[in-house]
Amino acid sequence: MPTALRLLYKVVYDAILHFTLDDGWAMASHVALSTLLAIFPFLIFGTALGSFLGADQFADTAVHLIFDTWPESIAAPISREVVAVLTIPRGGLATVSVLAAAYFASNGVEALRVSLNRAYRVAETRWWYVTRLASLGFVVLGVVALAAISIVLVAAPLAVRATDQWIPWLGYVYSLVLEWGIFGTIIVLFVGLLIAHLWLPAGHRRIADVMPGIVLTLVAWTVGAYLFASYLAAFSTYVKTYAGLASIMIALVFLYIVGVIFILGAEFNAALLKFRVKRLILDRLRSEKPMPATSDSMEDEAIAREQGAQVRR
Repeated sequence: MPTALRLLYKVVYDAILHFTLDDGWAMASHVALSTLLAIFPFLIFGTALGSFLGADQFADTAVHLIFDTWPESIAAPISREVVAVLTIPRGGLATVSVLAAAYFASNGVEALRVSLNRAYRVAETRWWYVTRLASLGFVVLGVVALAAISIVLVAAPLAVRATDQWIPWLGYVYSLVLEWGIFGTIIVLFVGLLIAHLWLPAGHRRIADVMPGIVLTLVAWTVGAYLFASYLAAFSTYVKTYAGLASIMIALVFLYIVGVIFILGAEFNAALLKFRVKRLILDRLRSEKPMPATSDSMEDEAIAREQGAQVRR
């Protein structure tokens, strides 16, 4: 077997093994449920903050960016309920319900942080209130980013019409962007994954360290969404099994698949990092006589040290 394929096999095997032994399946359930519970509070808080910032189209933009990449059979029931919830009049930005929505939305970020810490095999050393404030910061950052996108989407056609006399090709570019809007959603997903892998878990990683897992996650999400949608269209019995709860259960199972793939992407990065560190250790040991054997704990400590964090016990 070629060296590259042998290394890829070892990395994939190590990632799946660590995912299984370190409660990866349970963590994926935690991520799925926390994400489902965080979607509505996030959009409620985002709509209030977006209105405060002048982004009145925040709800429509957020619904499209969040659900456009979901299979239609999964996204349609949830998006309808989301739109119904967001049309209910609420108070200002500082009301208790809106602030509570921001807090509950941050629970989804916390679930991602805990799962990434496990996948990257590092211990959390920050105080709980620091991580909670960081999660709230990510929620606000996400809302501001979506609000900015919604403002641009509203202002863009006005700018195209106003400058059509002087820049006639701008209208063609704008229509092209609208036709390929799905790529804009993919870019938003890519940036979100990059931010999550770099700054959510403990320690420090370079972009090159997290890029393989991010690419793997995006590809696997695409394949997984297609396969799950095909399964729902051909073989699904969820409606018979869960009756009125079918749409929620379908969304939960879909988010579970998304969570498994998300954690495996981080596990893949950690496994690549492990074998890179292991190679450095072996190169160093080969220069010494006699060469002592390496242990799993030694490798784990080296991996955590490489990320500027402490090893999980």
